[in-house]
Amino acid sequence: MVPEINIWAVLLATASSMVVGSIWYTRAVFGRYWMKAVGHTEESMKGSGTGAIIITVLVSFVTASVLAGAAAIAQNFYGGNFLFNTLLTGLILWAGFTAARMVTHDAFDRRPAGLTVLNLAHELVTILLMALIIGLFGISAL
Repeated sequence: MVPEINIWAVLLATASSMVVGSIWYTRAVFGRYWMKAVGHTEESMKGSGTGAIIITVLVSFVTASVLAGAAAIAQNFYGGNFLFNTLLTGLILWAGFTAARMVTHDAFDRRPAGLTVLNLAHELVTILLMALIIGLFGISAL
């Protein structure tokens, strides 16, 4: 059985991921720190980022779809307020999958702790915004 999801919510949540990332990693916000932490220079950042953007859109769509499906399952199991259940589901999925796996990989990659925190915070904001959008739309598919 496939959970009922609202495709419009998933598409808007996907787009929201792109907006959050484009603001989060601008030089005026956290971009300068991120570039230094990962070893990029102005020169290494030149060129087309089209491939990375396409991958990001696809992965964001998968994330939003899975979040919408998990929220629908949680709603069917727990009942109650769909928006609350969706936000809680997003937080739990972020902690249990995104944060746990990122911390593990970054520890073995010996990435700076500040970079891990920066990326974890970005993912938390992204997933909670996706959850907010999905939660406000509801589970009815159009």
